[in-house]
Order: sequence, then structure tokens, then C-alpha cells
Amino acid sequence: MGPCSGALHPLSLLVQAAMLAMVLAPGALPPFLPCELQPHGLVDCKWLFLKSVPRFSATAPCGNITSLWLHSNRIHHLHDSDFVQLSGLRRLNLKWNCPPAGLSPMHFPCHMTIEPNTFLAVPTLEELNLSYNGISTVPALPSSLTSLVLSRTNILTLDPASLAGLHALRHLYLDGNCYYKNPCQEALQVAPGALLGLSNLTHLSLKYNNLTVVPRHLPPSLESLLLSYNHIVTLVPDDLANLTALRVLDIGGNCRRCDHARNPCRECPRGFPKLHRDTFRHLNHLEGLVLKDSSLHSLDPRWFRGLGNLLKLDLSENFLYDCITKTKAFHSLGRLRKLNLSFNYHKKVSFAQLRLAPSFGSLRSLWKLDMHGIFFRSLSETTLRPLAHLQVLQHLRLQLNFISQAQLSIFGAFPGLRYVDLSDNRISGAAEPPAGQVGGVERGRRLPGDLAPGPRGPRGPPSSEDFMLSCKQFPFTLDLSRNNVVTVQSEMFTQLSRLQCLCLSHNSISQAVNGSQFTPLTSLRMLDLSHNKLDLYHGGSFTELPRLKALDLSYNSQPFSMRGVGHNLSFVAQLPTLRYLSLAHNDIHSRVSQQLRSASLQALDFSGNALSQMWAEGDLYLRFFQGLRNLVRLDLSQNRLHILLPRNLAHLPRSLQLLRLRDNYLAFFNWSSLALLPRLEALDLAGNQLKALSNGTLPNGTLLQRLDLSGNSIGFVDPGFFALAEGLREINLSANALKTVEPSWFGPVAGALKVLDVTANPLHCACGAAFVDFLLEVQAAVPGLPSHVRCGSPSQLQGRSIFAQDLRLCLDEALSWDCFGLSLLTVALSLAVPMLHHMCGWDLWYCFHLGLAWLPRRGRQRGADALPYDAFVVFDKAQSSVADWVYNELRVQLEERRGRRALRLCLEERDWLPGKTLFENLWTSVYSSRKTLFVLAHTDSVSGLLRASFLLAQQRLLEDRKDVVVLVILCPDAHRSRYVRLRQRLCRQSVLLWPQQPRGQRSFWAQLGTALTRDNRHFYNRNFCRGPTTAE
Repeated sequence: MGPCSGALHPLSLLVQAAMLAMVLAPGALPPFLPCELQPHGLVDCKWLFLKSVPRFSATAPCGNITSLWLHSNRIHHLHDSDFVQLSGLRRLNLKWNCPPAGLSPMHFPCHMTIEPNTFLAVPTLEELNLSYNGISTVPALPSSLTSLVLSRTNILTLDPASLAGLHALRHLYLDGNCYYKNPCQEALQVAPGALLGLSNLTHLSLKYNNLTVVPRHLPPSLESLLLSYNHIVTLVPDDLANLTALRVLDIGGNCRRCDHARNPCRECPRGFPKLHRDTFRHLNHLEGLVLKDSSLHSLDPRWFRGLGNLLKLDLSENFLYDCITKTKAFHSLGRLRKLNLSFNYHKKVSFAQLRLAPSFGSLRSLWKLDMHGIFFRSLSETTLRPLAHLQVLQHLRLQLNFISQAQLSIFGAFPGLRYVDLSDNRISGAAEPPAGQVGGVERGRRLPGDLAPGPRGPRGPPSSEDFMLSCKQFPFTLDLSRNNVVTVQSEMFTQLSRLQCLCLSHNSISQAVNGSQFTPLTSLRMLDLSHNKLDLYHGGSFTELPRLKALDLSYNSQPFSMRGVGHNLSFVAQLPTLRYLSLAHNDIHSRVSQQLRSASLQALDFSGNALSQMWAEGDLYLRFFQGLRNLVRLDLSQNRLHILLPRNLAHLPRSLQLLRLRDNYLAFFNWSSLALLPRLEALDLAGNQLKALSNGTLPNGTLLQRLDLSGNSIGFVDPGFFALAEGLREINLSANALKTVEPSWFGPVAGALKVLDVTANPLHCACGAAFVDFLLEVQAAVPGLPSHVRCGSPSQLQGRSIFAQDLRLCLDEALSWDCFGLSLLTVALSLAVPMLHHMCGWDLWYCFHLGLAWLPRRGRQRGADALPYDAFVVFDKAQSSVADWVYNELRVQLEERRGRRALRLCLEERDWLPGKTLFENLWTSVYSSRKTLFVLAHTDSVSGLLRASFLLAQQRLLEDRKDVVVLVILCPDAHRSRYVRLRQRLCRQSVLLWPQQPRGQRSFWAQLGTALTRDNRHFYNRNFCRGPTTAE
């Protein structure tokens, strides 16, 4: 049954969604529940913890699906019918469903089962990703496949039959099937010619597979071959003989430099690697060559003969620290554009100076040179002299070299240079031209052992580009961040007049800038001085920069935290071209200029300060922002604001279009005061403490388009709150306490919304919830509606999609709580009573009776017609065993051991009155007792007193219609008379047999007590008779 089959599965999400469609929501459900439909025919099912391929509804347009993402689920079995109905499927991602044990977070073993026709049923499939799954063989695949990913699996053997018939395959990835994270018993085995049948294969990746040789007879159509991080330490021309179309070759990491490794590493054998001089000679089309982390100590110029088309060469993480000062290998690489020489340092050695070999001057097309991590302490004109005349060189990376002295002026002579990275060094200021021996080294200096490389781009500011520009926008950038600069001197920047972006963040600059520090930088547009200790005392700061457009002074909080020291911000008014200013996270709270003035400033980041304290000083700082006449964007986040009065908003620039108030402590907001900002288009109140949107509504006529209220505690919204803001297009209500989303909140605005985010709210998914219907009507504007909008209650649905409602849970909540309370009480009592009885039963019994003794006696009050005895005991005194049982067992149990429920017995020798005749005493005893108890050893013959008593009891039955006879037979095995047998049939509970086993005696006494205290009418068998009835 395919994904679009209409068959119903009672417990599946499909059925629950179908029930919702019929009962709860008249709108159209998302067609691919529980997944989300995205543009261009993509159905996103990732991270849904699915255990099988979802079955979409019969009405879903399955033929329009071109891409299906199922990665990061728990699908362990793929059936033949899983994708049958997806007739147009072209891309299928099944990554991370059943990872091998070594790659599983908990190291649990997992094996994925794929039935033979699973993928053959999709003849249009072009791209298939099965990486990070426990499969050991290549499944049957359709011939239409062009890209196949089998990385991080358990496939260890490739033979001609494995990929037979895949003539259209162009990309094959088999990385990481045998390495330290995915261990195996032996390396990946690629049979000679196993891939030769893939005539259109252009990209092959076999990284991290413990290969020791290049697989033989690879397809000659290959353009990209990646063999890095195996154990191939020898290369000869025959290894790549027929790969004449190769454009990219990666053989790095096969003979590693382990002193710089960040993961398990096997040391390169002595004398290796061995690269034959003609290994690459026939690769005329090669454009990219990776030899990184290969323990190379020198470069043989013959390696690069014939590589006239080489554009990118990666030689990082080798031992080429001496080679780069004298090599001639680059003479033949006139078209090379990118060269990476990073981390070619000498172990435990740093160079005093470095001079590049003259052959670098032959790299006429060089566009980017990466030389970080070589460790030399002085940068001068002689260091980079061969590069000075390279017309197209634009990017030069020299970070992390421990450079302490640098002649920055040398970069003014580079004609095309756009970006110079000198970050993470030890530059402290201007340097004089060095006068020492070039190339000398200082030995014995201990350097870090693990300096992991990593690409670094131009540093961007911490805030978004709405409030600060990025250096990427400017044609010439110098990055000096994370150095040891304490004071800035104008001599540092001589001959750098064309510099447009300067980054000095994360230094230790603590001087008071006075307008003379950056004099040579007449073209500077962007200056980053964040994360320093800058003292803003002079009113002429930065006035030497006439074209300055963006100034970042964030995270300079130390001077502002010094008590009694004033700070002058009047320099802002003297920067006529300034558009972006950041004063964020400076803890500005007092003793600053009372007003900022600027006619050009458009964006101000004032977050992370103490504006609440400033506005608490009366009117002193009330007009702090009012002088910024053309300000468009203002960030007041994290300013410890507890309240925002209308007068505070009234003194903000009326030109504001974006106002951020994130992460304050606002519990109240006067929405009508937004009319004081007539041009406001975006308001951000996320991360505050708003509990409800109930004090008014958004004002009529506002231009507000975006409203962010996420991360508050909003649980209630007034009807019509958003209705008057006709231009509103984006509302973020995520991460609040909303239990419903009502259409009455939005009015006519709902239909025009482009974004309505209600994720991370505890929505109450009751039966017939109105918000489901509303969200379906505006589903195009609700991000993550199928899977990320989830229920918060009831508990059975907590954390599940709002479309996972089950009609079986539509119960009365009050009744459910009552039943829960009753069952909880029952369980508690059933556990507590036996435990208390076991642990302190006697104490409780004693306390209970002691308490009763203090209470007024409420014992059984006998009325005028009450009988004095509960039972008249009749037995044969001639039988000593019977008499002994009556006096020592019966009497003790019924009169002494029943406590308040004790019975009063009438015994001949104790209660008969002397002087009366036997018949008078006998008659009085029978008629003065509620029951007459006959204790018999046997029933075959009865005479004397027993017979007379029985006749009187029978006479009482006839006269008063009361059956008072109770029989106790001490010998159950004795012959029973017909009367006894008949009585057992009619009134069984009035005939008791004394048990011979002691364990049955407790039950006997309980039955006897019941027989003596209840009327015999209740004991008669209704199948035979009704028993005696009371006379009327």
C-alpha cells in the first residue's frame, strides 16, 4: 500500500486527521500530514520520529511530489509498497534512520531492512541518500539514478554486480564506511573494474575507508576523485593512468601529521609518502589538487608539470616551513587562483622573520593565499615581496602566526588587495622595518600542539545587518581583531588611504580617542572597535574620518562602569556621513551627554545598557534620542525596562520604522501610545513579561507591518486586538501561554497575514477546538503547522501535533478528574490500610477503643419489647465433650472476645432461676431469646431436654412465625437426619458444621455470629420457599 493509499489504519495519524476533517474542521487539512509541504514539490518529514514511511491521504496530490525528506527518523524497514504512489519522485533522503552502532549516540546496533522492489517501484528516482544507515549491501536501484549516497554505512564490498545497470549514475559517495567512528574488521574492498560499468560517473568519493591503494580500473569519465584520509602512502602514474578527464583530486590525510591532528591519527611511516614525479603529469584538465595533511617536507617541481590548468592547490598541514622560502615548484602554476599553505609550522619553533620564495611571483592569477599557522613573529615588506605585483591577489590570510610586529603600510602597495586577515596574532602597535637576519629562527619556544585550522571570513558585528554593516560590503578590509593593540597610532596606517573597513575588535585599546588616531584613513567607511576599553572623553573623537559610515563601539563597558567619570557622546553630531552606530552592551547608565544629535544617523544599537536607570532621573535623559532626526532603526533590547511610559515613546524620533524592545521586563504596554510613532513598521517585544493583550488594541491608522511578541507569557488576547492594524502582515506569538487562537483577535487582518507563528504554545486540543478550523483557513501563513504546532493539553496529546487528536479522548473532563481522584483514593487506601495494619494495627485498635471509652456510651439500647438474650444454648449435658466445648469455646468466643458486639447467651446451669419448674425455665428461655442454638454431637436420635426445646422452638414458629432454630453439629461426618438434610436445603446458613482444621475456625465463628444476629428469613433459599412471613 503506497504513501497515498486511502486505506484506513485505526491508530495511524491519517485516520485521526480524517476524523478531524469530518468532525472538527471544515477547512482543508494540510495534504501531507504529518509532514509539511514546501515549495517546488518538496515534502519535509524530517525529525518526526517516524517508524515507517507515512501513508498520505488519498486526496493528497502525490503525483506532484518531486522531493521527499525522511532523514533523522526511526525507519528500520522499507517495504516494496512504500513509494509506489509517488510517480513523480526524483529526490529521496533517508539519511540517519538506522545508524550503525559506532555512529549511534547510544551505540545501539541497528540493521535496516530494504525489500527488493522498494526503489525499483520509483522509476523516476534520480537522487537517493542512504547514508548513516545500517545496510551491508547495495539495494536494488532504478536505472534512472544519477546521484547515490552510501556514506557511513556497513557496505564494505563493491563488485561489478553491486551497481550494475546504473548507467546514468554521475555522483557516488561511499565515505566513512571503515574508520575510527564506524569501525570494521577490514578495509573497503573495491574489486578491480567494479565501477567501470558506470560510464557516466563523474564524481566518486571514497574518503575514510582505510584504503591502501587506489582502486583499479576506475571509469575514465571521472572528473572528481576524493580519496582523502585513507592509508594510501604511495602513488605512481599507473594509479591514475586512465583518469585523463579528472578535474579535482583529493588525496590529503593519507600520511598524516599527527602532532596537529584533532582526531585519532596513525603516524606516517618514515620515508613516506612516496609520490612519483610523473604521478599527475597526464592530468591535463586537473583544476583542484588537495595534498593537505600528507607529511610533505618538500615540493618536487616535476609533480606540477602538465598541470597548467590547476586553479586550486591545498598544501596545508604539512612540513613545508622551509620549502616555502626557496621552492621553485610554483613557476609552472601561472593559472593557480587559490593556494592554502596554512599550518606548515616547524614543531616547537617560531620564525623571527619569513621571506617567501621568488617563485610565488609566478602565480600571476593568484586570487587567494592562506598562510595562517606558519608562526613567524615579524611581518615586513621583504616577507611578501614576491606577492606585491600580483594584480589579481585579493585575499591574504595571515592570522594565527604569533606576529608581534607588522608593517601594515606594505599592504598599500598591493594593487588588487581586498581583504587582509591578521587576526589572532600579537600585534601591539606600529613596527619599524626589521633589521635582523632574514629567515633566522628562534628554537625552543613551545607552541600550542593543537591549533585546529578552519576557514575564517571577514568578521561581522554581533548584531544583525539592520543595525551594523558587514565588512564584506567594502572593497578593502583589514582585520586586526584579537591582537594586543593597547593604543592606536596614526603611524600604523600610513599608505593605507584606500582602506575602507578596519576591524580592531577584541583588543585591549584603553586610550581616549581624540580625533588623531586614524588620520591616514581618509577613505575609511567602517570601523569596528568592539570588545575594547575605549574612553569616549573628547568631543572630537573620530572626526578625522570624513567618510565614516558605520561605527561599532559595543562591548566597551569598562570606562562606563568607572564611578564619577563622564563620557562625551557629542562626537556623533560631527560625523556627517555616519549611518550606523552601535553603543550596545556598554552598561551606559549615567554621566553621559544628555542628548545624542545627528542628522545622518539611521540605525542605532543601544541594547545592553541601563536606559531604565537613565529615564528614572527625571527629565535629564528624557530627550536622549530626540536629536536623531532621521533615525529609522533603534534597538533598546536588554535595557532593564520595567515600564515604558507614553512620554518615553513621545520623545523618540518620529521617523522610527523599527523599534526593538526585546529581553526587557515589560509586563505592561500602552498600545495606544504607538500612535506617537506614526512611521513605525516593525515592533519587537519578544522576551518580555507580558501576560495578556488586554489593555486596548493596536491603534487605528498605524503602519505596523511586523509585530514580534514571542517568548512572553501571553495567555489571553482581547477580541479585535489586531483588527485595526490593517497593514499588519507578520505576527509572532510563539513561545507564549496561549491555549487557543481565536479568529476574533484578528478580524479582517487574518486573510492578509503572511506569517502567523503560534509554535511552542500549550494549545488545548479539546474536541471541537475552534482554533484548528481557523489555523486551517490561514495555513499558508502558519510556519510548521503540520508538525511544529503542538498540543499542551490534555495530557494524552501533550507534545503531539494538533492534528493528532483522537475522538476516543473526547470525554467529560470533570468526570475524568472525578474518576481519577476516586481511583487515586482507592489505590492509596488499598496501600495504606494493610501497611498501617501490619505496622501499627494493635496500637490503632487500642487507641480506637480508648477513645470510645471517653465518649458517652451509645451502646445498644434495649426497648420495652427487646429480648434479654441473644441465644438460648441447648445441648446434652451428659456428653462431657459437648459441655466442655460449650463452656470453654462457644461462651468465650461469643461473650468475651467480640468486644462491643458481644452476645448474651442463656445457659441452663447459669441463667435458670431456682424454684421454677423445668418446663417454666425452658419456656422462658426459648421465648426470651432471639435464637435457640442447638449444639449436637450427632443428629440421628434426639431426646429429653433437646427434644422438648426443639418442640417449643417449633411451637414459636407456628405462633409468632419466627424461625429461631440454629444447629451446630460438632461431628460433621456423623449420619444426618432427614430434618437436618432438609433444613440444609431450605436454610443452609442456619446449619453450621464445626471445622476439624483450626484454620477454618475463624470463618465458623463469623458465620455463627451472623446466624445468631440476623433473622432466618434472609437465609432461606428463594428457589424452594419464601420462608415464614410476619403475621398481619
